[in-house]
Amino acid sequence: MSRISHSALRRKFREQLASQHCVETASVFDPMSARIAADLGFEVGILGGSVASLQVLAAPDFALITLSEFVEQATRIGRVAQLPFIADADHGYGNALNVMRTVEELERAGVAALTIEDTLLPAQFGRKSTDLVSIEEGIGKVKAALEARVDPELTIVARTNAGVLPVQDIIERTLAYEKAGADGICIVGIKDFKHLEQISEKLSVPLMLVTYGNPELNDPQRLADLGVRVVVAGHAAYFAAIKATYDSLRAQRQVTHSTSNHSATELTHTYTFPENYVAWAKDFMDVKE
Repeated sequence: MSRISHSALRRKFREQLASQHCVETASVFDPMSARIAADLGFEVGILGGSVASLQVLAAPDFALITLSEFVEQATRIGRVAQLPFIADADHGYGNALNVMRTVEELERAGVAALTIEDTLLPAQFGRKSTDLVSIEEGIGKVKAALEARVDPELTIVARTNAGVLPVQDIIERTLAYEKAGADGICIVGIKDFKHLEQISEKLSVPLMLVTYGNPELNDPQRLADLGVRVVVAGHAAYFAAIKATYDSLRAQRQVTHSTSNHSATELTHTYTFPENYVAWAKDFMDVKE
């Protein structure tokens, strides 16, 4: 099997962004899943922050994973990847200077692109987990990421949440990140095409949507026409792996009673103990959602 250089994969991803087509990502969470996704013809993969937290820590997506842990997993994937893959780099693991370190490490790991979001992570004392940083801080993170990049083919994507602010505020944010030099904009929380149109018509850079399989956005051609080039519909492959592991081990132990036939979502909830984290947050951080 011939290897493909990281720079070549990054150029391939940029070609996708420059195309007129919208593609859906494959959830890649380890070297084997990355090889499978490439063999099946996926144009791009993604290492999700939530998936990395589950895979590395068996913990819920509460911004508990560290940069070094995330980079280690990305490096394992980058070592064998034959398709470009995006790293969900959360908030860049700190302030703008931490973002620079994040870009340096993930670039060496072999990612084709990374997203840096403007969510206030980890959740602060007395604050909601969906609160956003100021636009000025978001701009600083985008500029810091661009400054830290060595390979100009590495794509820096600014991410924001359209579900927590009025449309005009999201337009202001995304335009600011585009002006700061972001190669693309990733948006979470788009409700439907009308919502998307209001935001996308102001932007000229390629868009990436995290839809979680929202049926209101299930039209690849229409998405492409609105500038969307990449869609993250979820991480079904990873959750299928959890389910398959459970079912295999259950069969090996000959556990047959019906109460053991959990769904992947139920299994994830059962084995990450989210109630503990929620209770700790309330006890020590005064979190009020």
